[in-house]
Amino acid sequence: MAFHWMGAKQLKQCGVDDMVLLSKINESAIVENIKKRYMADLIYSYIGPVLIAVNPFKQLPYFTDRELEMYQGTGQYENPPHIYALADNMFRNMMIDQENQCVIISGESGAGKTVSAKFIMGYIAKVSGGGDRVQHVKDIIMESNPLLESFGNAKTSRNNNSSRFGKYMEIQFSRAGEPDGGRISNFLLEKSRVCAQNPGERNFHIYYQIIKGSDPESIEYFGLNYGGEYFNYLNKNQTYDVEGTDDAAEYHEVRKAMATVGIQEDNQLSLLCAVAGILHLGNITFTEAANDNAVVRDRDNVLPFPAQLLGISPDDLENKLLSHIMDSKWGKTSETIHKTHNVEQAVYARDALSKTLHSRIFDYLVKSVNSAIRKDTDDLIIGVLDIYGFEIFQKNGFEQFCINFVNEKLQQIFIELTLKAEQEEYVQEGIKWKPIEYFNNKVVCDLIENKIPPGIMCILDDVCATMHAQSDGADETLIQKLQGGINHEHFMGGARGFAIHHYAGKVGYDCDKFCDKNRDVLSNDIITLMKGSEYEFISSLFLDDVTKEQKRPTTAGMKIKTQANVLIGTLMKATPHYIRCLKPNETKKPGDWHEERVRHQVEYLGLKENIRVRCAGFAFRREFGKVLKRYAIITKETWPAWKGDPKSGVRHLMLAVKMDNDQWQCGTTKLFIKAPESLFLLEEMRERKFDHYARIIQKAFRRFNADKYYMRLREAAADILCGKKERRRYSLNRNFAGDYIGYEDNPSLKALVGRRERVEFADTVNKYDRRFKVAKRDLLLSNKFLYMVGREVIKKGPERGTVVEVVKRKLAIESISSISLSSLQDDLIVIRVDEEYDTLLSSVFKT
Repeated sequence: MAFHWMGAKQLKQCGVDDMVLLSKINESAIVENIKKRYMADLIYSYIGPVLIAVNPFKQLPYFTDRELEMYQGTGQYENPPHIYALADNMFRNMMIDQENQCVIISGESGAGKTVSAKFIMGYIAKVSGGGDRVQHVKDIIMESNPLLESFGNAKTSRNNNSSRFGKYMEIQFSRAGEPDGGRISNFLLEKSRVCAQNPGERNFHIYYQIIKGSDPESIEYFGLNYGGEYFNYLNKNQTYDVEGTDDAAEYHEVRKAMATVGIQEDNQLSLLCAVAGILHLGNITFTEAANDNAVVRDRDNVLPFPAQLLGISPDDLENKLLSHIMDSKWGKTSETIHKTHNVEQAVYARDALSKTLHSRIFDYLVKSVNSAIRKDTDDLIIGVLDIYGFEIFQKNGFEQFCINFVNEKLQQIFIELTLKAEQEEYVQEGIKWKPIEYFNNKVVCDLIENKIPPGIMCILDDVCATMHAQSDGADETLIQKLQGGINHEHFMGGARGFAIHHYAGKVGYDCDKFCDKNRDVLSNDIITLMKGSEYEFISSLFLDDVTKEQKRPTTAGMKIKTQANVLIGTLMKATPHYIRCLKPNETKKPGDWHEERVRHQVEYLGLKENIRVRCAGFAFRREFGKVLKRYAIITKETWPAWKGDPKSGVRHLMLAVKMDNDQWQCGTTKLFIKAPESLFLLEEMRERKFDHYARIIQKAFRRFNADKYYMRLREAAADILCGKKERRRYSLNRNFAGDYIGYEDNPSLKALVGRRERVEFADTVNKYDRRFKVAKRDLLLSNKFLYMVGREVIKKGPERGTVVEVVKRKLAIESISSISLSSLQDDLIVIRVDEEYDTLLSSVFKT
């Protein structure tokens, strides 16, 4: 199956739509099928209900309004595989079952997850209901994408628009299917990117957008005159532009989105001041003075701008970066100590402030979007999970460790719900089944997050709890404790870090700055400083209670672990749908295909095992009660209500539709149907029944309406002709048959009339010429033309002597200017035609 724009050559080479249909199930066959389709610009394929999507690195022609209409309300296999089919299936399942749905989009960085999420939200926004409130919610949902991407996405070595945060977008619907609310949950923003990036990468998009998109007056106000090259947070890699990206245009989109989600103009200005202030904070550098104390280099030039933009005093900013106050307790005695920083500690304080500012601005944006579309009650929900992909770089740090942990958790839920849970369900329901082996990555998740025995995160938190202000030696302590405390087949220690054998492969992690990044602490002194900002917006970002004593601060690892488990719990409460995204190459160029790269992804995503389970398993399973509710109309015994237990009712249905016995089984509580085509049989019979009953209702209504209409016509005709037609005074009460010559049973006559024309009147009449010579004609009157049909004898050829019907005259209805009838006792009718001769006829049906 293919799209309307594809030629015959492409059709022959595009493989199978659903890889369950592959003749051989191995990695080579799967990769070859994906390659054939990718080369034919078919980026989607199925494994049962799971959608496989390959990043084409170019625009494709099948995401238009035509495809929106093509996939709306159709079955999954009625059209070529497409993300719209999955989105429509998800939306319809929500409406039919009145149950929450979610889609889990997984794959490595650069595989196209964010774009897939946009397509799903765009489709749902197009096909769902309307109204002022609904349109407002749709606008905000769509506008939230460029806003959050500007502050949360960045160019990496693998992806020009890589999500550096996780987002779970919940679209809330009314029971009628109208999107009337929403909620965004964000996870683990990679805020360390604000201060440092890997070679060839950029900072978050917003820092380049504000420089290139601001007007001259704002450039002057924000102190951005010298461009990105001037700022330390941007110039380390000399990477300022992204191919195919217009930062200036996207900045204007961001400003528009801010207004759409309801951020006031003064708050927008304060927010952008904070963004510019972060850039200027990065230009504050330090040098050593006496006693190893740090001092600000060139303080008079670098301190005023960030202080002004953040609404604080330059002297206070300098003081808090170069020192902090400690409360020391010894028994019942407490003492306040003013401790100065060395260069490393001053840099840490500066970067901690920059990272926290960016992170809290991002949280503010998410909160603003949520406030604009908040709905107090949850009726129905479709959740779209767009989260950072699995990452393996030359140097993998704390961020990759957290990102890959979340991806392990997502892989675990995929295994739980598609492989493990499916096979366990067959056993519980008593379905005949041969178990299929697969790798369960729960052991890797336990290695990372377990408390007993302690996992990597637990040991990391323990090391951070014993750290002092200076982090020297903390990472080495972590390496030693990991090597001494963990004995696991998926863990390998090393001199500079450790390695984990993830589901996606072996990844080595460098422990440099691991503890600093996990500790994620901003000193109370700096928090107090920012709370005192003269800008209300900035002070509102720092509402921490610094007077409250916290024995053990929450670490970044603890946060992501908690967030990941909350996310998994949320996903488990909804009916899941899956998109597995593949990255075909590392060049980011269309048409490039790296065979081993794709094969590795196919292996670690478990596509082969997924196909084997789907081939051996059942495509559809549903509780008996729900099956009866949907398909009861098929038989008289089950409609409108089945008198008996649901299981026997379902058996009766399946026997009535004569589905092959090997295509379905009844479990303990559910009906299982093997192939989607068998399910389509049920759906088709249900549609036929609805169509049948709808036609009966339509027929009865049309007859009732027609009777009323013809009664009015008869009364009107009687009023017009009353007292004039003495000869045929009773003709008005004659039933109007319309066809007086057997037109419907005469193929030769019907062949002379257009296919879609309906003949309202057919009669044999006499036609008079100018000498009053009579000729027989069949008069046919349709809604478009009046036909005068005569007969002629064929004089030549093999059919010589045969009499055939021919159209002697064909008049368009609009060309007939009038029809003249006398009020006397005769059968004459005159048909008057514009710019042509008139025709005189006689008919016994003249009233």
